[in-house]
Amino acid sequence: MPDIEKYSQSDFEKAKQHTQDGVEFWYARDLKDILEYEQWRNFLQVVEKAKESCKNAKNDIGEHFADVSKLIVAGKGAKREIDDIMLSRYACYLIVQNADPRKKIIALGQTYFAVKTRERENDEAFIEDQKRFAIRNELKNHNKSLAEAANMSGIDSPKDYAIFQNKGYQGLYNGLGVKDIHKRKGLDKNQKILDHMGSTELAANLFRATQTDDKLRRENIRGKENANKTHFVVGKKVRQTIKELGGTMPEYLELPEKSIKEIEEKPKKRLLQGEIE
Repeated sequence: MPDIEKYSQSDFEKAKQHTQDGVEFWYARDLKDILEYEQWRNFLQVVEKAKESCKNAKNDIGEHFADVSKLIVAGKGAKREIDDIMLSRYACYLIVQNADPRKKIIALGQTYFAVKTRERENDEAFIEDQKRFAIRNELKNHNKSLAEAANMSGIDSPKDYAIFQNKGYQGLYNGLGVKDIHKRKGLDKNQKILDHMGSTELAANLFRATQTDDKLRRENIRGKENANKTHFVVGKKVRQTIKELGGTMPEYLELPEKSIKEIEEKPKKRLLQGEIE
């Protein structure tokens, strides 16, 4: 009977591998040994259950379970090829959730991958928040420059500028204007749509703003109608680029849980509560 004391959560960490691009993964055969499965065919049954869980969660199985083959050294130095699977952290998590619960090592694996998966989610959420905050601030600055360029083109009143901005959104969002986007996102009238966009959507709008600003100035475009048309065309071009790259159209991107304002105020709240210096 295997000595459970020789195993710990660190064994899962030691078994971790990295691709040339730095992406972490585990080999299924290594995980099989740690989880005390003697037969590969028995372990494959657990893998299949994990794949089914992955599918039911509407995740791409190919992104988390990649079939590979590798050479191993057999008797007398001979080499032979065996099948293996490159597993993502999420795939490993699903495997330990579907493995034999009677084994103590399974509990260790469940704890390790649950904690590490949560840590990764928190890290990714933090990075996304920082990206949103940075792009939103950059967009604020570029919108000032865009407003100046629009004014030089003949957009000389708040009403005219609102129409001008609407044209840019309509080009990028397939005809949807500011009010339409507000409605689609389920936002109140006093909520700014830019504060409720993820980093990808913000980046698309930043590109729209910077390219319109540059085009108005570079081509010395004059007249309200020409300025509005320019903003619409640039927005449409940005949309076309997203389509050509296989990206998600901006109106279909998910609404973030927190607004930019909430991200900005969170450190202030923590400061008041004495959680940070």
